Amino acid sequence: MAPVARQDRRPHLPCADYASSYPFHACTKKWMNMFENMSWLNEPTSWKVSGDSLTLETAASTDFWRETHYGFIRDTGHFFYTEVTGDFVATATFSGDFTTLYDQAGLMLRTDERTWLKTGVENSDGALQLSTVITNGTSDWSLRPLSTAQHEITLRLTRQATAVHVQYLEPGGSDGQQWNSLRLGYLPLKSRCQIGLMACSPERGGLNVRFTDFSIAPSDGINLHP
Repeated sequence: MAPVARQDRRPHLPCADYASSYPFHACTKKWMNMFENMSWLNEPTSWKVSGDSLTLETAASTDFWRETHYGFIRDTGHFFYTEVTGDFVATATFSGDFTTLYDQAGLMLRTDERTWLKTGVENSDGALQLSTVITNGTSDWSLRPLSTAQHEITLRLTRQATAVHVQYLEPGGSDGQQWNSLRLGYLPLKSRCQIGLMACSPERGGLNVRFTDFSIAPSDGINLHP
């Protein structure tokens, strides 16, 4: 895919202090005006926004990790983000050709290079896994095998003060699909943080990923047992 022109990189606050400053509808950001106000950390050479989708191709040896087990620090993954103040919930759907060890894509929440969370799909142990890494100085890593083969994955991330909750949308249930918990964790973020879309390919370049239906809205709180 051909690269597109770089966009305005000025930071954007879609939901700054929405409890006191904005009505609910003003803070629910969809792709229509979301993508055009987002910025890159480690911009890929090839990426494109078309309608409600973002497609990209990763560079080689891209990753986010800090120290644990491997001993190295990597802050080279691709991260397309906006800035938000306060509590919120972010949702995105994505797909890709995750064929090589550690190929990954999903959502990322970040204050700086030492304080962040990434969650999504990752190729590990010869299969696609639901993966979450929480980094508070050093990184941890949790995996859960995908229970069913899915062409697209939808994740939801809720930030509530220092708590973060990750959910994935699984086919099944009375409505044909249901939200299941993937991870609840502690992350001491600043009030103003970055949220967006992440992709990495530590063992190669050329991972193609497509993101759709990215949105951010005010949080109603973390409900572990709806």
